[in-house]
Amino acid sequence: MAFDLEMIKKVYAALPAKIAAARKLTGSPLTLTEKILYAHLSESLPTKPYLRGKSYVDFNPDRVAMQDATAQMALLQFMQAGRPKVAVPSTVHCDHLIIAQSGAKKDLEQAIKVNEEVYNFLSSVSNKYGIGFWKPGAGIIHQVILENYAFPGGLMIGTDSHTVNAGGLGMVAIGVGGADACDVMAGLPWELKMPKLIGVKLTGKLSGWTSSKDVILKVAGILTVKGGTDAIVEYFGDGADSLSCTGKGTICNMGAEIGATTSIFCYDEKMSSYLRGTGRKDIAELADTVKEHLRGDKEVYDSPSNYFDQVIEINLSELEPYVNGPFTPDLAWPISKFAQAVKEKGWPSKLDVGLIGSCTNSSYEDISRSASLAKQAVDKGLKAKSEFTITPGSEQVRYTVERDGFLEVFEKMGGVVLANACGPCIGQWARHSTDPNRKNSIITSFNRNFAKRNDGNANTHAFVASPEIVTAFALAGDLSFNPLTDYLTNGKGEKIKLAEPKGMELPPKGFDVKDAGFQAPAANGNSVEVMVSPSSDRLQLLDPFSAWEGTDLKGLKLLIKAKGKCTTDHISMAGPWLKFRGHLDNISNNMLIGAVNAFNDKTDTVKNQLTDEYQSVPKVQRQYKAKGFGSIVVGDENYGEGSSREHAAMEPRFLGVRAVLVKSFARIHETNLKKQGMLGLTFANKDDYNKIQEDDTIDINGLTSFAPGLQLTIVLNHANGSKDEIKANHSYNAQQIEWFKAGGALNIIRAGVKV
Repeated sequence: MAFDLEMIKKVYAALPAKIAAARKLTGSPLTLTEKILYAHLSESLPTKPYLRGKSYVDFNPDRVAMQDATAQMALLQFMQAGRPKVAVPSTVHCDHLIIAQSGAKKDLEQAIKVNEEVYNFLSSVSNKYGIGFWKPGAGIIHQVILENYAFPGGLMIGTDSHTVNAGGLGMVAIGVGGADACDVMAGLPWELKMPKLIGVKLTGKLSGWTSSKDVILKVAGILTVKGGTDAIVEYFGDGADSLSCTGKGTICNMGAEIGATTSIFCYDEKMSSYLRGTGRKDIAELADTVKEHLRGDKEVYDSPSNYFDQVIEINLSELEPYVNGPFTPDLAWPISKFAQAVKEKGWPSKLDVGLIGSCTNSSYEDISRSASLAKQAVDKGLKAKSEFTITPGSEQVRYTVERDGFLEVFEKMGGVVLANACGPCIGQWARHSTDPNRKNSIITSFNRNFAKRNDGNANTHAFVASPEIVTAFALAGDLSFNPLTDYLTNGKGEKIKLAEPKGMELPPKGFDVKDAGFQAPAANGNSVEVMVSPSSDRLQLLDPFSAWEGTDLKGLKLLIKAKGKCTTDHISMAGPWLKFRGHLDNISNNMLIGAVNAFNDKTDTVKNQLTDEYQSVPKVQRQYKAKGFGSIVVGDENYGEGSSREHAAMEPRFLGVRAVLVKSFARIHETNLKKQGMLGLTFANKDDYNKIQEDDTIDINGLTSFAPGLQLTIVLNHANGSKDEIKANHSYNAQQIEWFKAGGALNIIRAGVKV
């Protein structure tokens, strides 16, 4: 029996009529993306079709998902909203706070002990407000969602950028900040700019060493980390239908790395089989009754260039395995050229660690294909020459692959099985190293590989590949090895060539699990008490942010001019800082400490205009706040790339930063700034970035007539008495301007429930 079956029945019952009306409105055949979006409008159809990349649209998502790190702040905000229960089905998943160090059992036990206060808070607040709670050890949010909640044709938001994983089951699933989740849980519409559409036509069929992971690794190389911004990627074609459901999920998951709003596949037999295999036969049967509406119209796929803003075509039969990196997920190398690249670029060829699993690649199929290589190795006297770790995606997957003998063969190969959690993928890794700062290489089946992402070491060259390629590299211990052509040598001196990996999409004996780790909420949570200790250093109740004072902003101090890539990891690091995700004051001590200062090429070292000393970014900003000075952050292209973490917007807001002025934004981060009552502005002329000087005091004029489409004027008051006046663009609509004026979207929600 599936979760929320009655809700899904209602979605499917309304689907045919809503899609017919949307097709009549547009006068055109519809993509799958358009069908789902138009079927989830919060109001009736407009008089004219929405404009892609321009129209702001209100939607009613079917559900909300939160992981434990982001859920803390999202639920602290929801507690302020004054609502007795969530308005849509919602879940919390405890996967981010478990540090990988010794192995699954010890690491989980330690996490439960260290994070007891946070887990108790999340459990009790979920119990009170009608939220499903998945305990630590239950699994990684996106795998658990795919196994239990995702359904074709649905619309979901989640407080994690890799929420997009559910597109593998035909769902429009979008990563958002906690404030967006708070709105939807409070029963309000959710706003999104109508996305552009990128179509990816897949032909042919995968074979040999090539896997679904290689599809998105190639796409990342084509589109880059910005190419999918404000767009939904829709995969179609015979090649798409040939991929497993979890393989589709892998592709959608890593779509976050190209900046895409989300990615999606059409409903097909592979999805139907996966629903049935995960105990959701009832949903598969329902989906089968409306399956024509769970795919784009035939005319769209026959002539895709007429209906998509961009079309990419990939022949799976010709695709080879890829390795992407280091330091960015869009630096794509076909395996045939990778060894030469390692040599020419001077990257460390010796492999220190191979890591498989994560929310991107932890399905039964992934584990079984990798295990087929591990078994070959064990049978032929080979063991891993590098460290090798395995992270199952959920307790259901872990229990099943253990039953089927895969974990045992990994251990015989020399692997260590980690907890069902994010672990090294998000920097929750107590890495074993005698010199934590030395230049080294690791390879993972994860999704991101920014500098310092996995272990905090800027000299760690992290590469991304499929689990089977990672497993082969771990056996070789060397990145110059090509498993498709090269041989390994066992202890007897025998030359061994690995046979192609073999796997199974679903377990032949079915999935099994003793305790999946789910806690249902109380039927009536009125009597449930949520306790937050005033002396806690992990949790802190929120105070509302102040409303706009009604004037232009004068005398803002330049806090930092960030140079180059500035992701949410640079703005608000994860790793050891995750423990403060529920305490805004404490976690604000990591604000922008990873950003590179354009004036000295150093991190966490900026000039304090009050003292002329160079100090830590948060320290300088706290002094500005104490003296009553607002400040401004200046950034480069795609500012805020990466995860959905709204802490990257809340920390500057809390410490008194008034505006962020950049060349361009990543979508989620720009929305998070708006939600928190911040000004997110872009240079009208990107070259004006070069006019920003280290000692600038900055004015923002035009706010008293702040309106959609009207530029603001930025005055750069230089230390030598000269001035530069530049123009700044913004993408605020009328509603978002009200968020700014009120001091944040939550203040408007709160005002709406006052008696």
